[in-house]
Amino acid sequence: MRNVSRRVFLQGASAAALGLYLPSTRLMAVTSAPTAPVAVARCNTYGPEVVSSLATMFDQIGSLKKLVYGKTVAVKINVTGGYSERFKGMPQGQTFWVHPEVVSATVHLLGKAGAKRIRIVESPTGSNARTLEEFLTKAGWQLSDLTRAASGVEFDNTNFAGPSKRFARFWVPGGGRVFTAYDLSSAYHDCDVYVSIAKLKEHSTTGITGAMKNTFGITPTTVYGQNAGIDEPSAEPGGARSMLHIGERQPSKSAMAEINPKSSRDPGYRVPRVVTDLVAARPIHLSVIDGIDTVAGGEGPWVKNMRSVHAGVLIAGTNCVTTDAVCTALMGFNPMAERGTAPFEKCDSMLQLAEQAGIGTRDLSRIEVLGLPIAQGRVEFRKV
Repeated sequence: MRNVSRRVFLQGASAAALGLYLPSTRLMAVTSAPTAPVAVARCNTYGPEVVSSLATMFDQIGSLKKLVYGKTVAVKINVTGGYSERFKGMPQGQTFWVHPEVVSATVHLLGKAGAKRIRIVESPTGSNARTLEEFLTKAGWQLSDLTRAASGVEFDNTNFAGPSKRFARFWVPGGGRVFTAYDLSSAYHDCDVYVSIAKLKEHSTTGITGAMKNTFGITPTTVYGQNAGIDEPSAEPGGARSMLHIGERQPSKSAMAEINPKSSRDPGYRVPRVVTDLVAARPIHLSVIDGIDTVAGGEGPWVKNMRSVHAGVLIAGTNCVTTDAVCTALMGFNPMAERGTAPFEKCDSMLQLAEQAGIGTRDLSRIEVLGLPIAQGRVEFRKV
């Protein structure tokens, strides 16, 4: 017989006593969704200790060599907004972008583990740059630090289809919540392993940013941007993904139309569901979260009352839901919270939706945390 927690048992027993039917997605999600360990490490500075910390963490959660040896790896970085935007004049990597040191350390360890090809990918919204190299260089990144970190490092602006000139269609298991399928760059199809490197921070639309929300950025703005082509993808990046936020228009007709154009236009309803669709359609194999220097209150300097935070942690896991659940707890929130409770005051919980979809559990009692305990790494983001 499967072990069931006292809380879940009592929830089911109480419902039965009252003659209530609880859908399986509410009653059984906690026990049926898969789990995987999450590693947390204290890391106070961007420097050599990032490599050593991540190396230990990757060993803790499983063999990196087994995951990537001889394979093509796509590494999605978290760089939101334009290349010139700053928060209080500070470097983006020390505030609302993933720090290049965390990216280069991850790339180095992927190469050391035998990855054949490493593609750094992103679909920038705040720039018309044709290449990711141009975008990152204008932001002040030293690309040589990344290309020297391992052999076979490439960059790909995934606003565009790729060499084939055709976007790959990713179908959502179970039919999807907002779209049945998403058209994405071939870079996400041609990789054997998909890595999400994100920032530990809050988000004004989805409550938190983490490995899952980072994947929202794989959608090409040429198809899903506000200036995307009507019939075919636009030739230039199409601006913000407002159609995914508020649904004011449909994507290019070359892509699948929305399942229900009459569904809620509330971003707090739509974006968590799009994110859940995407992580189901394009699974994340490895999540790496930069929580050394970050921000609270929002995802970028356009959010009022955003403030800097030194959390001094790194997080890594092989299940994006368990990883983001631990991240949520490290920020001082309850990953079991639902809409109306912090950090999900104005949105549905991506963690809950992904758990209901069977992607992973958000229940900390079912997640093994390795390394630094949550209690010792927690920073109350709402109190800084």
